[in-house]
Amino acid sequence: MKRNYKILVLVVLLAFASCSFTTKTFEDPDKDKLLIQVITYVLQRGHFDPKMVDDEFSADVFDGYLDQLDPLKRYFYQSDIEEFEKYKLELDDQLKEYDISFFNLTYNRLIQRIDESKSIYKEVLASPFDYSIDEEFNSDYKSIGYVKNKKQMKDRWRQQLKFSNIVNYDDLISIQEKAKEDNNLVEPGTLKDSEDTASADTDNNNDLKVERKTLTQIEKEAREETLKSIDLYYSDYIDDFQRKDWFAMYVNAIVEEFDPHTTYFAPEDKENFNQQMSGKLEGIGARLQKRMDHTKIVELISGGPAWRGNELEVGDLILKVRQEKEKEPVNIVGMRLEDAIKLIKGPKGTTVVLTVKKVDGTTKDISITRDVVEIEETYAKTAIVEKDDKRFGVINLPKFYVDFEDYKSRNAASDIKQEIERLKKEGMEGLVIDLRNNGGGSLPVVVEIAGMFIKEGPVVQVRATGEPKEVLKDKDKSIVWDGPLVIMVNELSASASEILAAAMQDYKRAIIIGSKQTYGKGTVQNFLDLNNMVRNNKNGDLGALKLTTQKFYRINGGSTQLEGVKSDVVVVDRFSFIDIGEKDQKNPLPWDKIDSVDYTLWKGNFDYSGTIEKSSERMDNNEQLKLIGENAQWIKAKMDENIHSLNYNKYKAQLNLNEEESKRYEKISEYQTNLTFESLPYEQELFKTDTILKEKRDRWHKSLSQDVYVEEAIHVLQDLKMSYSIKELATTVKE
Repeated sequence: MKRNYKILVLVVLLAFASCSFTTKTFEDPDKDKLLIQVITYVLQRGHFDPKMVDDEFSADVFDGYLDQLDPLKRYFYQSDIEEFEKYKLELDDQLKEYDISFFNLTYNRLIQRIDESKSIYKEVLASPFDYSIDEEFNSDYKSIGYVKNKKQMKDRWRQQLKFSNIVNYDDLISIQEKAKEDNNLVEPGTLKDSEDTASADTDNNNDLKVERKTLTQIEKEAREETLKSIDLYYSDYIDDFQRKDWFAMYVNAIVEEFDPHTTYFAPEDKENFNQQMSGKLEGIGARLQKRMDHTKIVELISGGPAWRGNELEVGDLILKVRQEKEKEPVNIVGMRLEDAIKLIKGPKGTTVVLTVKKVDGTTKDISITRDVVEIEETYAKTAIVEKDDKRFGVINLPKFYVDFEDYKSRNAASDIKQEIERLKKEGMEGLVIDLRNNGGGSLPVVVEIAGMFIKEGPVVQVRATGEPKEVLKDKDKSIVWDGPLVIMVNELSASASEILAAAMQDYKRAIIIGSKQTYGKGTVQNFLDLNNMVRNNKNGDLGALKLTTQKFYRINGGSTQLEGVKSDVVVVDRFSFIDIGEKDQKNPLPWDKIDSVDYTLWKGNFDYSGTIEKSSERMDNNEQLKLIGENAQWIKAKMDENIHSLNYNKYKAQLNLNEEESKRYEKISEYQTNLTFESLPYEQELFKTDTILKEKRDRWHKSLSQDVYVEEAIHVLQDLKMSYSIKELATTVKE
């Protein structure tokens, strides 16, 4: 069975090297035109749902591309846009002719405007900002138009820089106020240059002396810091951006119109992708996402430097980045995500200092020593918990990992099976599989894991355009675990996670606990090296294309695309009101349905409907979840705020209000269950020599003991076990 799955995957991967792709000859001395030729050919013949390249497509590419070029609308003028618009409905024709004149026009104009912007921001920062006047800044750049003249352009820069600078201004004032409270504020001229002094980018230790400054002096110092930061951003990143980098952005504006997961990788990005696939990265161990003009922490990789430091958390916004050997931080507000990542990541052993705005509204400097982030932390891990004289198992699966070159080596399926067998030896009476934040992985692996909980039958349907559907089945009649089963999901559970949750739900084999619905990614992508498409390529590396080629469907016929998997027991979490699912992405493929396949419901003696009803009632009356829900709504409201006061007193009052309001939610992190988790015996033996592993597991067990969702999952297992015992007793009495 495993061998057949591997053959299926290899056939899909090799499809690019066969079929019609080999009948086309690509030749063009211009590398950019050659790339357009190859990309458009592959998209039309390889994509699951190729789009009609027409005027509507052209307009969408036009808008998306300009939004990427100038998201803050501080480079282009309205006159530039009007000049560009004559191409708005012509890009489809240009693509068919491999014509890149629109790109050349926008590229040359952008370089001109960027050069002009250097004198504008320097002129703006040469004059003091008046934070005593009432003025507001709108950070919803999509709602504002392009400026019409140089006067308006200068004022736009002035507002954006004033908004950025107010953070520095507040930092310096706060340092002086704190020094005064600690009796560390001294008169001007008291300190010598060699003495330690506090500044806006250092932790304000109580033994640091601070010279008294006037508000005028503080404002000037804040502006100087902002100027150094933006100078560094331009010199290190904007000026280093080459024509090929801008062209890659144009190509991505084209391919992303097909769906959000089809992406072009320029040669350098292709190498980075390959490094990620190898399972080792050097950096802080955090996944980042762009949120308007902010860089947001969306995941901390278990065991990584940021995770070990225990100061960063999901939802934090990174405002500034300072390298270990540099005095001045770089303000990354408004910076492209790719550029921000380049600043944050770095070689093992080096230190980076991040200025972050915490989820609770406070601002903090966090130092992190970069390290190698190992793939080991993507492997399954297991804990056992005892409640009311019953033992239950919890398996956390971060992804459905596999080595396609050697399927028999370690993979998620073999690990899960081994962990279940170990838990059974410890007397496990119910199992929780935690798929929260699991973004997916291998299709063969998820089919094999699903087969561990059913006797045999279909698990998922797969369809490619123009091809008959493929039904992937579990043909192994053996069952690894036939007892109570709960699967935990959230809004970030995607792809393979949704396949497993959907199959178990359709069979009525498990109860799904989590968000209203999972992520909703029902598509599969393949990675195509574009150099393999061109014979005797003399144009240099063309990069690669990640291409959507197939769709997944549940065994009941419904797609997991957009709709995801709806939980049996819905619980609120901090992501409940944030737009992070597939349906919130640009150009997602639609939901659809195909014929269902025959399958037999699980015949266990468990009262699923009664158990779900009890759990839902508990969740509705859970005070911790009510508080989490209120906090989630509060966070959403803060994220949606676009109008910001540039009057310092009002700005500070809002900061203080946010900090005061956030205290109401401190109880969330103080929550404690009465459950105690421990590792399996084999792992406890490893702790004797591997202290790092012990530290990781201790941290995980502590988080489990504070997790209201895991607590409810254990309650559900108890109810399922109880319902089974009652039915079994009733059957025995009847007999």
